[in-house]
Amino acid sequence: MLSYFLFIIGFFLLIKGADWLVDGASSLAKKTGISTIVIGLTIVSFGTSMPEFVVNVLANIKGTADIALGNILGSNIINILLILGLSMIVRPLIVKNNTIWKEIPLAVLAVVVLWILASDVFLNNTFEAFLDRTDGLVMLLFFLIFLYYIISIRHKDVDMDDKIKKFSYPVSGLMILAGTGCLVLGGKWIVDGALLIAQSLGVSEALIGLTVVAIGTSLPELATSVVAAAKKNSDIAVGNIVGSNIFNIFWVLGITSLIRPLPVSTKINTDILVVLLVTFLLFVFTLTGGKAKLTRKQGIIFVSLYVIYIVYLIIRG
Repeated sequence: MLSYFLFIIGFFLLIKGADWLVDGASSLAKKTGISTIVIGLTIVSFGTSMPEFVVNVLANIKGTADIALGNILGSNIINILLILGLSMIVRPLIVKNNTIWKEIPLAVLAVVVLWILASDVFLNNTFEAFLDRTDGLVMLLFFLIFLYYIISIRHKDVDMDDKIKKFSYPVSGLMILAGTGCLVLGGKWIVDGALLIAQSLGVSEALIGLTVVAIGTSLPELATSVVAAAKKNSDIAVGNIVGSNIFNIFWVLGITSLIRPLPVSTKINTDILVVLLVTFLLFVFTLTGGKAKLTRKQGIIFVSLYVIYIVYLIIRG
């Protein structure tokens, strides 16, 4: 009974946490003269990626590699197809040129790097594939390059929208910290409850990681991006998703691989390719969406593709 209660409270914490995080981050961007896309790519992305980080580290320590990898791949697929798709349905999203030609290609590069590092069986003709500590260091080096890029654009395309509320620095900071804390705690309670239900059904670790755990750890991104879209903060809505996907691969998987090498199953390679395809599709959509860049019609396509992917996972088992 307690687990169900925490499950419900978890959703409340997610929504409230997302609200505080978006307001605090937007206020901080406006007061410091830093563009909201940078805030979305850093503070918001890091905060909403914390559940993935916590789950992955714990899963790796416990030796459940399929949950760790499935969590990241599933989260990145959910981030684009479901979360960004729903955000686009709530309100069409305007995407800036920097995001189209630099940040989204960086997200594509992250998946390509992961695919290369995880393809030992195909590229090196080995019997097993691993993400070892060397691979972890490579991913972390790419993460440092990503951070350098963010620092270089911190004052570009600053959003001076008068509708954004300004709070004092201490209040903005507290809102970001409290929002992130609520997101992590809410996400954990929801994941814990959902895992008990999934395990009772006797499904595989990979399926649990790609669906239940991935959905649970992606709820912060869902709440944050949908709230940001509703508040017309397109930069935070899009930056949160793109940044989270880059964080998930270069930072979360990088750290996870350093702690303990992750075995990569052949089945997981298929999901890496799915992440690559949907990330590339996002890039294509930004070029074909017209003035709004990402439209409601495209959002419906994203959500429909996610439903098809879930059906495929269930059939695959």
